Amino acid sequence: MARQLRWSPEAVEDVESIANYIERDSSYYARAVVSRIISLAETIPEHPQSGRVLPEINDPNYRERFAHKYRVIYLVESARILIAAIIHGSRQLDPLVEQIHRVQEI
Repeated sequence: MARQLRWSPEAVEDVESIANYIERDSSYYARAVVSRIISLAETIPEHPQSGRVLPEINDPNYRERFAHKYRVIYLVESARILIAAIIHGSRQLDPLVEQIHRVQEI
């Protein structure tokens, strides 16, 4: 049985920020990137273990998949999948680890 998909407020803000940033150059590409991020996230509950374990956290419940250049970071729980953050692949995750751990409290 697939788990319920939830988005943390931080992940929603991440997607909005990504869209706003890309839209300065191309509204078409902004929509395409956001659409790919959302589409990918919607597939995660069917196969949550398919994402790789976050190397920065090394906890099998925190995983990621990639949409374009963005890391879709999620938490696997017994009843839900929580999208915790969306960050650019070149960005360092270490400063955000504490924030990612806090999203499980939602």
